[in-house]
Amino acid sequence: MLGSLRNVFLVADLRKKILFTLFIIVVYQLGANLPVPGIDFNALKQLESTSGGSGVLGFLNLFSGGALTRFAIFGLGIMPYITSSIIIQLLTTVIPKFEEWRDQGAVGEKRITQTTRYLTVVLALLQGTGLTFVFHNGGAGFLPNGKAIDLIPNFTVPRVLFIVLTFAAGTALVMWLGELITQRGIGQGMSILIFANVVAGIPTGGHAILQQAGGFKFAVIVLLAIAILVAIVFVEQGQRRIPVVFSKRVVGQKMYEGSNTHIPLKVNQSGVVPIIFASSILYFPVLLTNIIPWTGYRNFVNNNLVSPTSFVYIGIYGVLIVMFTFFYVQIVFDPYQQADIIRKQSGFVPGIRPGAPTERYFAKILNRITLPGALFLAGVALIPAILLAIWNVTGYPFAGTTLLIAVGVALETMKQIDSQLSMRNYEGFLK
Repeated sequence: MLGSLRNVFLVADLRKKILFTLFIIVVYQLGANLPVPGIDFNALKQLESTSGGSGVLGFLNLFSGGALTRFAIFGLGIMPYITSSIIIQLLTTVIPKFEEWRDQGAVGEKRITQTTRYLTVVLALLQGTGLTFVFHNGGAGFLPNGKAIDLIPNFTVPRVLFIVLTFAAGTALVMWLGELITQRGIGQGMSILIFANVVAGIPTGGHAILQQAGGFKFAVIVLLAIAILVAIVFVEQGQRRIPVVFSKRVVGQKMYEGSNTHIPLKVNQSGVVPIIFASSILYFPVLLTNIIPWTGYRNFVNNNLVSPTSFVYIGIYGVLIVMFTFFYVQIVFDPYQQADIIRKQSGFVPGIRPGAPTERYFAKILNRITLPGALFLAGVALIPAILLAIWNVTGYPFAGTTLLIAVGVALETMKQIDSQLSMRNYEGFLK
């Protein structure tokens, strides 16, 4: 381990990439701690002390590294970009123009990326406006126990526009920082920033659990977290390799030799996206309480869907995670598209005829490995939440999600570092 770490800093190019990535993370943390101008700082201190990890605010705060409760320049964090990316991926399957761009290779990918950027800025403007109005109205629905805090007492049109534009500019800067890491640093930029955010919140979350639960329960939760961490590593590395054989083919005046390869299908093919989907869906009823005047509806939402440690919330959350896992996997890996690509390249799966039989074979394999992956995702997200709900601990309900993100990004980054070391005949971290 120490030898591999020393090898990282012996390679000048890799050392520069890692130091550059760390520098960008420091810049991000600076922006995540600078509050936007025009807010009541006394009310802001009250918001930080009372929000904790509960309520709708907790999940949004998780992906911003605590910047949202500080109403910082980077308060929206990476969530507008994540939402934009998911929307574009969904639209790619239903809008012919996007599907055409996807099939164009690098040129089409560039257009999709540019569209994602524009949509990110639009979503940042919408989310910034929504948060500004919500926290002027006391944070209704976002704070636990019905608490109300007015962050913008002097609510004028110029001030609101300034705050919203500051949020949008901060989101655009975060997007640019993430792309800089991808181009000049190590790892996937957006994932690295998410990793930095969730890891930065672990000490605060652990302290909150220790204060609420006491030493013994805290020790049990730590042991459970270690067990979940081992399980995440095991499942994240698991994959089903489908062999594919390509025959000799002639393209123009060139002849390409045949080859044997495989398609790796991960058990957790969808990553953490279904958890984000499920959480977003569960926040709509909370937001609608500000619009729907029905008292019974408001009472049900406030009693069951505001707190992530509510058993009703946990049950609905688990079902949505499983459903969205199957849904998203079908978008990420389209059996028809993959079978068509292999057929056009004169390839085939041994023992399976090209075309429709290959498509049915892919769909069968995908469903078989997606079910345990979906149950695993739900288990990681819900087991810590169930334990905390039984003990009535609300300080850090997203512990499982935090571990899943942190371990997943860390493994992918370590694989990139290992590939860089292997190219220079150095021993890597992963055996």
